[in-house]
Amino acid sequence: MSQASNHLKWCLEKAKKEIKECKKLGKREKHRGLIETEPDMKDAQKHIEKAVHDLKAINYLLKGDFSDISASMVFYSMYHCFLAIAAKFGYESRNQTCTISLMEFLREQGKIDLDSKYIDMFRYAEQGQKKSVIDMREDLTYGVDLSADDKKKIIELVEDCKNLIDAAKEIIYNDTE
Repeated sequence: MSQASNHLKWCLEKAKKEIKECKKLGKREKHRGLIETEPDMKDAQKHIEKAVHDLKAINYLLKGDFSDISASMVFYSMYHCFLAIAAKFGYESRNQTCTISLMEFLREQGKIDLDSKYIDMFRYAEQGQKKSVIDMREDLTYGVDLSADDKKKIIELVEDCKNLIDAAKEIIYNDTE
């Protein structure tokens, strides 16, 4: 089993345990993992719409010189693309690392043709590597800087975001299982 496959199994079990615990305690069912559902093209469409909406917000924020907030919006726009793909294949995720493992797993299984660079952008950078989109989001969201140091990098990420939206649309609307 691959690392993605092992992590995917862990994510599915985590969600089951958490839902079971909620039922036991009489609480609303919620989880922070991954559950299998019926494929849901309507939900996939809504996630794509949200990704496009977030992309519009990114451009608006950049024009207003809010590059710090733009980095977070890039992250979420791209993440909605992954959630759209998950919905198409019958998964609901409430955990970013589980979502990334699912994308890796679907790619390994040949179910999606997605450039691995998009998946890699959601991994924490190792010492000496360029910051990933997740690193930038965390630094600029939880840090005190009012502007991204590398605005050129934000512009590059916006292009990656556009390309990922196109790739996700291709997977959702044109790929067959």
